[in-house]
Amino acid sequence: MHELAVAQALVEQVEAVIAQHGATQACLIRVRIGPLAGVVSELLASAFPLAAAGSRAEHATLDLVAAPIMVHCQTCGAETEAAMNRLLCGACGDWHTRIMSGDELLLESVELETVPT
Repeated sequence: MHELAVAQALVEQVEAVIAQHGATQACLIRVRIGPLAGVVSELLASAFPLAAAGSRAEHATLDLVAAPIMVHCQTCGAETEAAMNRLLCGACGDWHTRIMSGDELLLESVELETVPT
């Protein structure tokens, strides 16, 4: 399951953010995942507690946000939502499209907890 490796990399990124801001731990971790990213959200959610065990992200809530597949049509210029394995323009039906979103795996935000001074 490569989602465990993804979860471990996510924890490393969160640890770097925690250190950069002088925080004690992460409370909420928001990740944006598109259906074309090659990561199964449910598997990432189940792998995260294993990867985060013993880290400063251990008690954080993992919020996985689904990103829609959006394409830009090179024929008519429209930006429309598309379906997996059917990246057609929703306006004119042409197949000359470019993916605008839906293939991302992005650490969107991290809410941190700090010790009051």
